[in-house]
Amino acid sequence: MAPASWLPVSRASPFSLANIPFGVISTAASHSPRPATVIGDHVIDLKVFAEKGGFSRLEQIRDHLSVFSKPNLNSFAALGQPAHVSVRCFLQEVFSETTSCPEVLRDNMALRQEVIVPLKDTVSHLPLEIGDYTDFFAGINHAFTVGSLFRGPQNALQPNYKHLPVGYHSRASSVVVSGTPVRRPWGQILTNPAAEPKIPTFSPSRRLDIELELGAFVCSANPLGQPVPVDQAVQSIFGYVLMNDWSARDLQTWEYVPLGPFNAKNFATTISPWIVLPEALKPFATVGIENDTKLLPYLQESNSKNQYDISLRVQLSTMGI
Repeated sequence: MAPASWLPVSRASPFSLANIPFGVISTAASHSPRPATVIGDHVIDLKVFAEKGGFSRLEQIRDHLSVFSKPNLNSFAALGQPAHVSVRCFLQEVFSETTSCPEVLRDNMALRQEVIVPLKDTVSHLPLEIGDYTDFFAGINHAFTVGSLFRGPQNALQPNYKHLPVGYHSRASSVVVSGTPVRRPWGQILTNPAAEPKIPTFSPSRRLDIELELGAFVCSANPLGQPVPVDQAVQSIFGYVLMNDWSARDLQTWEYVPLGPFNAKNFATTISPWIVLPEALKPFATVGIENDTKLLPYLQESNSKNQYDISLRVQLSTMGI
């Protein structure tokens, strides 16, 4: 059960006090993008909160307040997980119904008017500047379904699938925040795959597909060529977003051999605007589906609860609905 907040939160809201995600917003009063968090139907402007002394009691962040004046969350993410956790915990305490520091915001009406903004009155932006983007083929059911489309059920999974993380680098510049219009891509397709010779036609995609996925932002870099031990990898995670990996399946079946996805997969990737920290997902950590193939030692994790039990649902609305 989520802790109670003095700021009203609907039971149906995904932004309870147990969450405290981070994003980037702008408003009609200030068009400059800046960091924020959200509780219920209200956004907390962290730039103003920091400038007005809201974090003065949080010693760990006191020398890094400038991160909340940036147009994205990169600088905040680079502070590392201990800083993220301390800011999240402090904000939970500030907004707790039984807060030990009511003077910071609950009883400070002037500051409340400056930092608390209705969510409906804000514009969400891409939360981080993305320098690189790797797409992993992580879900076995998804991999089997897509593999069946291209190779049939008997050869759906490639021999390497259960041995290593299968992934490819996609186009970071095509990652957009949720709500951004996506244009149907054009490319080469085979209108009759059984025909000989196989002559493609240039056409808009007729098999546009969506993939509901979980995206992860990395907050720390490792020296070039120096791998991160698998048990330390989780410490490099800033947080998670929902992701739609748009796919043009008819383009993909023609172009993916022999080097993999290209235009069919890089024309758009949509992510949710609010980044949920690993700390908020701890209660949902669980033992996942057991791999019936023994991994090589460098991929064997000591923590068996290395997946999250999260229920996801897709609701599709067409122009006719």
